[in-house]
Amino acid sequence: MGVKAAGRLGYDSAMNRPFSREQTEATIDVAECQRRIEYEFRNPALLVAALTHASGAQHRLASNERLEFLGDAILGFLVCETLFHQFPESLEGDLTRVKSVVVSRETCGRISEQLQLVDFLIVGKGLSINRPVPTSVLSDLFESVVAAIYLDGGMDAVRPLVARWLEPEIEQVASGAQGSNHKSLLQQRAQRDFGITPTYEVVEESGPDHSKSFHVSAQIGHRRYPPAWGRNKKEAEQRAASNALVALEAEPRP
Repeated sequence: MGVKAAGRLGYDSAMNRPFSREQTEATIDVAECQRRIEYEFRNPALLVAALTHASGAQHRLASNERLEFLGDAILGFLVCETLFHQFPESLEGDLTRVKSVVVSRETCGRISEQLQLVDFLIVGKGLSINRPVPTSVLSDLFESVVAAIYLDGGMDAVRPLVARWLEPEIEQVASGAQGSNHKSLLQQRAQRDFGITPTYEVVEESGPDHSKSFHVSAQIGHRRYPPAWGRNKKEAEQRAASNALVALEAEPRP
């Protein structure tokens, strides 16, 4: 069973780019997509909608943009729920930092790649065949599929799937395998979204010379983020970068 694309369709995994209609007349293999996500839709049209980028839709309301909006909220809730139960002694700030990494565009895009959802992505002229599909599109694709599963089967259907996909990420971030180097993460985020490198400023010092504490703020361009204390400058900068990441996660994506 398949649905033909409105415009360009399919994906060349070796070249990391969409096929053009001139290159192939392949159709979406809905059954194969369901096999990969390990969920069978009662209403396959929801899955097709989740796979439809705005460039491949007849109009914006027929694209996956609304589903992406819903999927982002569902992922955020389920990750928060998991963190709340798994880490009963963690403070709100610590939970927020883990959540911000787990539901980030990079993580969602990576899971989308792992599931190879892009093989089924319906695109049009808005995505050039001469460049890779952006991480933002891959992330939105994953979030849209999550929303489609929720609409088709409810929270009981989507919860175990999200757990399977994201709990390994939660474990890695919480254990420090990822996300512990907040300065590195902030630098990647700042360069990707704003094209500049963050800077750090000591706004206050406290204590004797042999045991000073430092209050440091991270800054991206003209925007300064909430400062943080540390027992040395390195520790304070890491915590300041963490504060900046939390603040950025709460802002609309540029």
